[in-house]
This record gives sequence, structure tokens and C-alpha cells, in this order.
Amino acid sequence: MIEKISHIGIAVKDLDAAIEFYKTMGLEVEATEEVPSQKVKVAFIPVGDVRIELLAATSEDSAIAKLNEKRGEGIQHLALKVDNLKQELSETAEKGIRLIDKVPRPGAHGADIAFLHPKSTFGVLLELCQEKKNHS
Repeated sequence: MIEKISHIGIAVKDLDAAIEFYKTMGLEVEATEEVPSQKVKVAFIPVGDVRIELLAATSEDSAIAKLNEKRGEGIQHLALKVDNLKQELSETAEKGIRLIDKVPRPGAHGADIAFLHPKSTFGVLLELCQEKKNHS
């Protein structure tokens, strides 16, 4: 079951510059971390009950680097918090929705994540994430 919007992922070229921009808006960074499997460094910025996730490439061959090269900076994905990711993936596949990830993989902030293909979601890259209990 989808519980809420978890975060909005924004691809950026310069993480420090993007963080400074959001600080000028009166927002504070909750945490930063590197996710080697995704070849990104991320910063989480809470805004009410939702977080902005800034994503900067740590390698020229990462998906974020390729996205920045092709389309430029901007919204990369919308993440939906689910209570049982494995079950949600199974039910989503049964409905004929195309999955990028058939099984959960580790993501930032200690969450398990999986992506749905934009060709099945009206052009939006959707991430399903099951967050750790202490990161709700």
C-alpha cells in the first residue's frame, strides 16, 4: 500500500551549490551520504512531511551524469513510500506495469527501493521505497 510521497529526487551537477540554494530558502540538510551502487552522492532536505533528495553523480557513467548530460538538471524521480516493497512489486507486476527493478535494492537513507519504468507511468520515473522505521 502506498502511504505517502517520500521524496522528490532532483538531479544536480554541483551538490554543494544546490545545498546552498536550498539553505537560502530557509531549509536545512537532514543528511548527506554517498550511495556507491548508484554512483551518486545525495543530500536530504526535509520540507514538512516530504524530503527533497538532491542527487549528484560521483562517476561520469552514472545514470544521474547521463541524465544531466542529456536533459540537464531537474526532477529525476518521484518516490512513494510503501509498507511492503516486495508485495507492492509483485502486485504492480501483476497489473501489467513495467518494472525496472523486479526485486528491491538498497537505496539512500537506509531504504529498500525499486523503480517503475516511465513508459508505464506516463513519463514519470517512480521509485517505490520501504524506509527504515526510524526514517518515516
